[in-house]
Amino acid sequence: MSKILIDKEKIERFLNRGVANIYPNVSELRKKLESGDRLRVYQGFDPTGPYLHVGHAMGVRALRLLQEMGHEVIFLVGDYTAKVGDPDKDATREILTDVEIEHNMEGWKKQVSKLIDFEGENPVLFKRNYEWLSKLTPEDLIKLMSHATVQQMVERDLFQKRIANNNMIQLQEFIYPLMQGYDSVAMNVDIEIGGTDQTFNMLMGRHLVKEYLGKEKFVRTNKMMDAPDSKTMSKTKGNGINLSDTPEIMYGKAMSYNDAHILVGLELLTDTADREIAEIKVAIEKGENPMIYKKLMAKRIVSILHGEKAGMEAESKFNKTVQNKEINQESVSPSKAPDDNTLLEFLKTATEGRYSSGEIKRVIEQGGVVVIKEQGGVVKSRQKVTDFNARVDTSPDTIYKFGKREFFRPVR
Repeated sequence: MSKILIDKEKIERFLNRGVANIYPNVSELRKKLESGDRLRVYQGFDPTGPYLHVGHAMGVRALRLLQEMGHEVIFLVGDYTAKVGDPDKDATREILTDVEIEHNMEGWKKQVSKLIDFEGENPVLFKRNYEWLSKLTPEDLIKLMSHATVQQMVERDLFQKRIANNNMIQLQEFIYPLMQGYDSVAMNVDIEIGGTDQTFNMLMGRHLVKEYLGKEKFVRTNKMMDAPDSKTMSKTKGNGINLSDTPEIMYGKAMSYNDAHILVGLELLTDTADREIAEIKVAIEKGENPMIYKKLMAKRIVSILHGEKAGMEAESKFNKTVQNKEINQESVSPSKAPDDNTLLEFLKTATEGRYSSGEIKRVIEQGGVVVIKEQGGVVKSRQKVTDFNARVDTSPDTIYKFGKREFFRPVR
């Protein structure tokens, strides 16, 4: 068993940095963390999509603080709850197959290993809730359901929105919060971490821990960070800065945030000190160029996941390719394109089936494809192409930019 280190600086960081709320309250959790007791803490992730992103990393970095102090940390994959589907504010989620779930969670452990340690003296435990949820009998489920009411469920804000819009609510959606809550019972945890979108489910777990185990469970909800497209980062949509992104792509996505996201990005996505963030806020308010600090944010996001050297290299490549209009040849993928290829056919091949024909057509028609003419790595001209039936230019000085960050050179 690991020795507990009472590090007040780390405790205060855990209690305050990027935190929306703590239940039942901050003072009680602080007292618990300063008691010297070894606590069991977890965060759960349903494999509804293959993309773990920097929004998830906020909680994982908080888990790391407790791991460093000697507490028992669990990274939980909700491979069974994914079969039920966490209720969405607009519609019932599709029920995933076993194959889809395994595909989505493939590589997750490797991705989060950049942030927490699954080895060493106090390794993070990697668990899957199939282990206990699949063993619940009908009698177990009836007992579990007896600890909640229909009124409790329909009070949930997303259900209220669905009811107001006359959108269907399926019965299994009521089961989801109970099953997520039961994870806390099965693992006998003391603390759960998650985004504010998980507050209802986590508080259900707190209620069930009291009912089944007769003890307190603390809940820490994390503030939410938008994706660069100003929508919520989503595993399903893959619209966030993903942990599997290359340093260059990660840096480029961070740079596509608007200036209003710089301070919150530094707070939630980096380890920048609070005092430095306050100084940056004052500097921007006094008229200093926000681009300086957006670059700082982007570099530090990359550095956390790929190391400082990668952060500096990503910044250097961004300066050359975006600001100085040079082409980073390493980011250009050669792709086969016969002379009679249409743009749609070429991009379907180049993107290796990652997008449907309809998705590619929309990008083209919305001006998201640019033909670049370059010479010696320097851009000579750019021209948008909006006709998906246009013939592909296979001359050696031609590059096609698809979306914001993908480049393809047609080859015969």
